[in-house]
Amino acid sequence: MLICVGLAFHFPLSTFHSAFGQSKQQLEKDKAKVEQELKKLSGDLSKAKKNSRNNQQQINLLDKKIGERTKLINNINGQLNLLDVQMTQTQDSITLMQSQVDSMKREYAHVVRVLYGERGSLDKVVLLLDTKSYNTAYLRAKYFRDYSRYRRRQAAHIRQKEEELHSAGVDLARQQRETTSLLAQEKRHKDELAREQRERQQSLKKSRQQEKDLQAQINRKEKQKRQLQQQIQKIINEEIAKARKANAASSGNAKPAAVDMALSSDFVSNKGRLPWPVSYTKVTREYGRYTHSSGGQNMNNGIDLVCKSGAAVQCVFEGTVSRVFTCPNGTKGIIVRHGEYMSVYTNMGSVTVREGAKVNTKQNLGTVYTNSDGVAEFSFQLWKGTASQNPRNWLR
Repeated sequence: MLICVGLAFHFPLSTFHSAFGQSKQQLEKDKAKVEQELKKLSGDLSKAKKNSRNNQQQINLLDKKIGERTKLINNINGQLNLLDVQMTQTQDSITLMQSQVDSMKREYAHVVRVLYGERGSLDKVVLLLDTKSYNTAYLRAKYFRDYSRYRRRQAAHIRQKEEELHSAGVDLARQQRETTSLLAQEKRHKDELAREQRERQQSLKKSRQQEKDLQAQINRKEKQKRQLQQQIQKIINEEIAKARKANAASSGNAKPAAVDMALSSDFVSNKGRLPWPVSYTKVTREYGRYTHSSGGQNMNNGIDLVCKSGAAVQCVFEGTVSRVFTCPNGTKGIIVRHGEYMSVYTNMGSVTVREGAKVNTKQNLGTVYTNSDGVAEFSFQLWKGTASQNPRNWLR
């Protein structure tokens, strides 16, 4: 009896991974790039948070960070999808190999059972001697050699398939661990995303509150500026009325009026050459009408300057201190008369002169007020009678 010799085919597991290697490498590369960008944004955000006034920058950085965090989550999801496909392919490979191993084992067991049942008639010596010709003996000898090789190959194939099956099982376990790790990463990044979104909402709320507070502060300052303009206008009107009264009382003596006219003439002759009252770092508002943030309009009768904290205030020309007053915001103001012209110095923290005192050009009048934010803003005005002048035309 001859037994058919069948060889099992080989199914390589490596083909399941080569198709995904490039995609996974690109995802890993993209992930590293996103994580680097997140690290940079975190550093920029930490710097921005140190400046509590720059809240809009914090919101912008948080928006970028949330965007990058979303990219990272999408990247991880992409890797998870790849792993799902790989795990499905690996599981299919395991099922196929298990089927092959079972088939080979069944075939091998069948051959063994058949041979065992006919063991009495398969004695090699008997079969070889019990021949009618040399050709029959040769064929029987060849059969026994083929049969021996078949058994060895069959056993080797079974062992190989079992090793591949074991390798596939190990690879599947590795993929499952990798999936678990990626899922944990995704959860952490989603938690971070939720935290960053909450932080953004808080920053936005804080920013809106700051904007509201800032607007209220601006409105308050604009109201105080209007009150100050009215106050200065009232004081100037009073000074003009007082001067007229004094001139009328001394109508028999022309000397006071002549002194005023001479001082006025000297003042006018120095137009464009008067010294600046303070050393400033920038101009915050020029002379003239302007529209403020709430939409209304105000008239700035002077020029507003930002100075260094504690900057000294100097008189722009010789004259007489006609008034020392308190501004609506609680700071000090001074008016110096120069004949029919008057110079006005406001938002001062300290004053070193008194009403009625004679002052000279560049004489110290006090210092600029510095607020709680460390800002020292000074306002200077020039008037001829009841008409305000653009200080730019008079200062050098």
